[in-house]
Order: sequence, then C-alpha cells, then structure tokens
Amino acid sequence: MVKIVEVGPRDGLQNETAYVPLDAKIAFVDALSASGVSEIEVSGFVSPHWVPQLADAEEVFRKISRKDGVVYAALVPNERGLDRAVASRVDKVSVFTAASETFNRKNINTSTEGSIRRFLPVVRGAQDAGLAVRGYVSTAFWCAFEGKIPPETVIGVVERLVDIGIDEVSISDTIGKASPDEVRRLLDRLLPMIPSDRMAMHFHDTYGRGVENVLTSWSYGIRIFDASVGGLGGCPYAPGATGNVATEALVEALESKGVVVGVDLEKLSQARRLLDPFLVDDRRSLPEDGSPACAVCEFSTSDVCCRR
Repeated sequence: MVKIVEVGPRDGLQNETAYVPLDAKIAFVDALSASGVSEIEVSGFVSPHWVPQLADAEEVFRKISRKDGVVYAALVPNERGLDRAVASRVDKVSVFTAASETFNRKNINTSTEGSIRRFLPVVRGAQDAGLAVRGYVSTAFWCAFEGKIPPETVIGVVERLVDIGIDEVSISDTIGKASPDEVRRLLDRLLPMIPSDRMAMHFHDTYGRGVENVLTSWSYGIRIFDASVGGLGGCPYAPGATGNVATEALVEALESKGVVVGVDLEKLSQARRLLDPFLVDDRRSLPEDGSPACAVCEFSTSDVCCRR
C-alpha cells in the first residue's frame, strides 16, 4: 500500500502571490481529506510577514473537518511555531534543512549544521508532545546555486537527522532536475542506513521526470511519496523550481503498474478546482530588504532583517 502525502495546501499555496481566502483553504483541505490521501500538510507555522499565505494556519486547523485515518501535518521552523502547532492540535510536524550549504545560507541564513541545531528544540518539544516528526532534506540531488550535490553530502545530513530522532525523512529534489539514474545511485547508498518505511521521496517536475522518479523509487521499496494536486508548488527561494509532481499523475502512474493507491481521482480534481478562482501564474521573488531567513525567524516583525 502506498502512502501519499498531499503537500498542496502548504508547499503548493505558499508560493502563490494571490491570497487564497480562509474559507477556500478549509474547503480545499476538506476535499482532499475526502479523496483518500493518507496525509495532508495543511499549513506552516512560519512568520506571517514573510509568508502571508500561511498567516491563517491556526484558523485553518481549527475549522477543517478532520477525517479518521488522515494525518494532518504542518511545517514548524522554530519553537514559537511549535507552540502554535501544538495549540492547533496538529498530528505531525515537519522541520527542514538542505544538503546544499549555499541553499541553507540563502534560505535560512545559516549552515546545514546550524539549521539542525536550530530546529533540534522543535524535535525535542514535538517528541515530548507525542507528535511524529518529519525532516525534509532539500536539494538532495541538485542545487540552483551549487549544482550537483554528492550523495555523500546527503548521507551525512540524513545520518544527523536519524541521530536526533527524526521519525521520517523526506528526500527532496527541490529544483526538479534529478534523473532516475541519480535517484538509483542515492537510494543505493541511503537504504542500507534508513528503512524504506521511514523515507519519503519529494519530487518536483521541472524537467518532466517527476513521475519516472517516483516509479524508480517504488522499485526500490519506497512507499511514501509527496505530491501536490494539480502540480501546485515550487520553492520561492529556489530559482527555477517549478511545481511538485502532480498527485493525479502519481496516482495514475502507480495504478498503471497495478498498485492499489486508494485515492479517488475525481475527488482530487474537484479539490483542485476549488482553487481556480484564486490562483495566478506568477512567482514570489526574493525580498528586496533583509534575508529569506526572516520567513522562518521567530523574531521577524518588520521588512528589514534584524540579523538575530
């Protein structure tokens, strides 16, 4: 059985310049719940100044209709975010780092090791609250700033996440450039050190290889895949990154191989259509003042990075 983690409400919408109203987000999540996906990343408890699309995270969590058997998760970058997440009764929290040092510096203003030390209190606090913790490893194959990322670098990051008690690691092809051969080479190295049931794969479809990479990962025993309905998404601080692999395409590809997915494609399409009145074909640019790190900084309250 495959587990699909629907990241559209968070990873998909965070990059949209046009604000999606609260009621539409609630209806979107409820429709996804009805489609049969196993887990939904509903929102992120980040700075509302830098990611205004997610400023209503508490309200979304409070008003959605939760369905038994569906996990409702959230991105949580710091302890302030964790307090908000716990109060909102999330089932699971996600933290993030990257294999690329440059990406980390540009995105969260610290090194890879610094990012892990920064979210360690979040991991400990979530564990104390009885919540499962996922760790994203961005730029696991290619980086827009550094180019190809050596598998050894990714392995080192994953080892650190396992050491601090991360329950599930999501290996992310952030700019969508990975090839099936590169996926094979990385999984050949990773699977001896982490069980396949603790590893998710997160592909973007910039070069049209997202579905092929999913099928390659499936052949290696991976059963957890991130996807976004309609291919929504893309990292606002990763130049060239387009949307996530579409949930519909992922379901169709797996079912064509005889895999029982348990997701209703028509209900997925209905969920996606709920957003049509609000989405525009645009991308969020880097802030002119301050640092992208302000997006996840617990001290961020103004337009200019305080450098804390």
